[in-house]
Amino acid sequence: MTSPAERYAAAKRRQQAERSELGRFRRGLAFELDDFQVRACEALESGHGVLVAAPTGAGKTVVGEFAVHLSLATGRKAFYTTPIKALSNQKYLDLVAAHGRDRVGLLTGDTTINGSAPVVVMTTEVLRNMLYAGSATLDGLGFVVMDEVHYLADRFRGPVWEEVIIHLDPSVQVVSLSATVSNAEEFGDWLTMVRGNTAVVVSERRPVPLWQHMMVGPRLLDLYSAHVDPTDVRADPPLNPDLVDAIRRAQRTGSARALPGRRSDAGRRSGPRRGRDPLPGRVRPAPRPVVVERLDRDGLLPAIVFIFSRAGCEAAVRQTLAAGVRLTSAAEAARIRAAVEAATAAVPPEDLAVLGYDAWALALERGVAAHHAGLLPVFKETVEQLFAAGLVKVVYATETLALGINMPARSVVLESLVKWNGSAHVQLTPGEYTQLTGRAGRRGIDVEGHAVVLYSDEIDPVAVSGLASRRTYPLRSAFHPTYNMAVNLLGTMSVHQARQVLETSFAQFQADRGVVGLARQAARHAQTLTEYERAMSCHLGDFAEYADLRRRIKNREADLSRERSHAQRSDARRSMAAVRRGDVVSWARGRRLSHGVVLETLEGSFAGPELRLLTDERQVRTLSTTEVPHGVEVVARVRVPKNFNPRNPAQRRDLASSLRNALGRAPTDVPRGRHRPPATGDESLSRLREELRAHPCHGCADREDHARWSQRWARAKEEHEELLGRIESRTGSIAADFDKVGAILAELGYLREVEGGNLEVSEEGRWLARLYAEKDLLLAECLRTGAWDHLGSAELAAVVSTTVYSSRTEEQRGPGPLPGGRNGMLGQALDATVGLSARLAELEREHGVRVTDPVDLGLVGAVHLWARGETLADVLRVAELGAGDFVRWCKQVLDVLDQLATAAPSARMAQRAHEAMGLVRRGVVAWSSV
Repeated sequence: MTSPAERYAAAKRRQQAERSELGRFRRGLAFELDDFQVRACEALESGHGVLVAAPTGAGKTVVGEFAVHLSLATGRKAFYTTPIKALSNQKYLDLVAAHGRDRVGLLTGDTTINGSAPVVVMTTEVLRNMLYAGSATLDGLGFVVMDEVHYLADRFRGPVWEEVIIHLDPSVQVVSLSATVSNAEEFGDWLTMVRGNTAVVVSERRPVPLWQHMMVGPRLLDLYSAHVDPTDVRADPPLNPDLVDAIRRAQRTGSARALPGRRSDAGRRSGPRRGRDPLPGRVRPAPRPVVVERLDRDGLLPAIVFIFSRAGCEAAVRQTLAAGVRLTSAAEAARIRAAVEAATAAVPPEDLAVLGYDAWALALERGVAAHHAGLLPVFKETVEQLFAAGLVKVVYATETLALGINMPARSVVLESLVKWNGSAHVQLTPGEYTQLTGRAGRRGIDVEGHAVVLYSDEIDPVAVSGLASRRTYPLRSAFHPTYNMAVNLLGTMSVHQARQVLETSFAQFQADRGVVGLARQAARHAQTLTEYERAMSCHLGDFAEYADLRRRIKNREADLSRERSHAQRSDARRSMAAVRRGDVVSWARGRRLSHGVVLETLEGSFAGPELRLLTDERQVRTLSTTEVPHGVEVVARVRVPKNFNPRNPAQRRDLASSLRNALGRAPTDVPRGRHRPPATGDESLSRLREELRAHPCHGCADREDHARWSQRWARAKEEHEELLGRIESRTGSIAADFDKVGAILAELGYLREVEGGNLEVSEEGRWLARLYAEKDLLLAECLRTGAWDHLGSAELAAVVSTTVYSSRTEEQRGPGPLPGGRNGMLGQALDATVGLSARLAELEREHGVRVTDPVDLGLVGAVHLWARGETLADVLRVAELGAGDFVRWCKQVLDVLDQLATAAPSARMAQRAHEAMGLVRRGVVAWSSV
């Protein structure tokens, strides 16, 4: 029993709490705060910085919203930063709803709304740029919320987060919101070192318990045995015996292959066997309509189905609709139709047709949608709003949906545990699995969430259990000095001081702390390698040798595929270079042949020569090698009048008639194979395959099981070697990298040596200080050398695209048709840009600096056409991209053009950059996402 004094003290504390800003904030909420939210908010009100690490959906953003409340209550500014524009846009709308449009602003590079407001939402890059520019907007700043701060592990954007944390004024309280990471205390220690007292608040409890399942054929089974508590899953939990039995039965009978809808399901999986016929006894995932119907029957909708492929997402929508799935009532469909029409009211009808509007809207009305980066932003945002409103029941999504966007679901389904990371297919990490499945379970709506993995013979239930039971992952810094960072640092401090600043980075903090831990980790890796070697051992022979043969065959096949593609392009260029005026040519167009008579041959561009011809449909068109990858075939000849005018309809009609007559006399059934280079054998590949077949392990009954262990061994060995390399390069690594970057900048003249061996920023270096793009130094070199000085506005936009665009495939595309061909102004500028990029790469190799990716010409033609005012349909045909991708790349082009307008050394170049922005920011690119 408490004493009167204790009761009085408790009442006093309650009074004080109610009169505090936290008390006022809590009274405005429609829910009670959890303990971790209270602790974080109390630390914030006490004047501390705070790091909050909690699961997805736990309510971390409440702490950031309290920081905004505190800033308004105390007359200070608050910046709310996010890693991507979509999150900034969403948070802006949330804060406007809470505090009013006049008190909230938005800055995302290409969007500025009320930038002088007391609360501003922005991408982290915008804040970094403000810090280096010494922007007056920073005056009075009291709080910075860094949402999704674990993004500092991202290779490309991560360094920006550390720059901001290091350079913010010490008086600013930083609120860091992170997914649950296993080294939150380490990150908190670093924040305390660079920012002062920082409270670390960690919660591993999900507000909505998450049940783990696997689906074997049409059966939905729990992953764990009945006595495992889903709210407290320990390491290596026992599997559900019924699940193990179902998997064994499926493996024996291949029963999952006989499921309905299998034919429409072909070719949708990732992995090396994609699109091939199923092997005997092979178990494939349940068809998508079957999955949806099962979830619907069990009351587990709405659901997000993660498919790590944009094409896979679109195919899934088509397959689900084709199976007759309808998840909405007539009233819901009507509400969806009204919302869709309102969202797209500003889009011209001709563009809607190009964007596949009808099929998209129909799917939405039936409660099904896709969500990926290739969608137009307005389409994507409409899907998000309808899903959040409970009108859309199933969304097939790529992993971009997992990052912060507010689309919780009752269930999350994973079709595969392998994703494409931009360069290779890799296994999901425990952190990625947690981030994806964390969307399941809507707080305040669901009493539990559900994560479902579709079983196939490529998925190991033990591996799923390992991913699901490891709720945390370590946060590893991706920080490294950049050229822009170097000139900005040296613009305000000495080399010695700059090195000291860099040595305060989280990357160096981890490096200094981590050598002992890495050594222990390497020892564990060595032990794992030994265990994997034992598991893959074969009584018939050396399986490591056999696995190496398989890897060499796979690599050789990939090399040959690239060589065939290159030879095919060369043959296509030669076939087009050999034709002359009057030749009747045929070329493969889908499943049929097209024909035309050559009017003239053009020099073309990087992709090769081009043909101007009249088709048998009386159309005059220009044909490039990008459109006819298999080249052209001369099948006849006709006489083209010397004074032929392609604009004269009568002359076109007469020549088209001559063309058809010539085709009537010529063999028009040219085999498709004549438009392709013949397949050739390869001695080394044949020899490797013979060695493989002759190897003793090839006849082992457990060969494929050993192969799976050998793949794990190969991955573990690669990780082990990487660990050993990291141990060797730890001490002073960040400052050493900075010195190498400085040496390159000094060699190029962006820095110059002054008395005492110090470095100062040159006039050219000041241009570079205002260029924040990933290829910052290349942009500065193009300005310095005058490579772009003579370009018009549309041409400038086109050449800038080479510095931001990156193809999703290994095969590089040419720029497409260029005005004036390769010797025109744009062609010469591209030549110069490619040359400068190669020279900088060589310089980086010489100095031991991470080599910047080369420029990519694949978007040049499309951006040039767009800037010249061509239609969306024509531009997308040239771009070979989805509308969303094209818009995204154009937004990045706009970002760089904006930087050029500020950094340009001449008024003419600045004017051209401004004009180019106006040309690119039109139509679909101009439609606001806020």
